[in-house]
Amino acid sequence: MRIEIKKFGDVLVSRQAGREAFAAFLPTLKNIKKGEVILIDFSGVVVLSPSWADEFLTPMFDRFGNSLKLIPSRNSSVKLTIQTIEEIIKKDFQISD
Repeated sequence: MRIEIKKFGDVLVSRQAGREAFAAFLPTLKNIKKGEVILIDFSGVVVLSPSWADEFLTPMFDRFGNSLKLIPSRNSSVKLTIQTIEEIIKKDFQISD
């Protein structure tokens, strides 16, 4: 499954918005089969804040672990936010090849 984060907007900045995005996406997560790879695509995202990412990506990681893979992004906002979240949760996200 590929999740295009831009469908939640191109400026993703608040904890509340991240929480709402995750809640809105929960029904879709029920269709994911065990072991299915989930690709997170940040294409089209201009700004990604650590607060938004923490509310969306951390619960995704908690549910899917290494089945969750991030598609590499050249966007410095996305890269720095991912690094920040990894430091906070003390876990590394898998990067897709």
